[in-house]
Amino acid sequence: MADLSDKARSILAFAAYHSLTSGEEVREVVLDDGAGHKADHEGVEALERAGLIEADGARGRFTPAGQEVLTKLLSAIRGVSA
Repeated sequence: MADLSDKARSILAFAAYHSLTSGEEVREVVLDDGAGHKADHEGVEALERAGLIEADGARGRFTPAGQEVLTKLLSAIRGVSA
């Protein structure tokens, strides 16, 4: 994750937030809710280039590698080893 931009990291942080608040595993994120809230385009492209997300219109689905990165991020937030 060291080579990701902060814009890409913000999308992962958003997914981590939703996972923490819902208690559920997040497998996809809304990239454009149609009400003015959009994920940063450059961040989405960076995650796609890294093979972490597959964008499909207004939604982005985490790849297995993306799920792994998100799991590691959640572990780091929780202070546990992944």
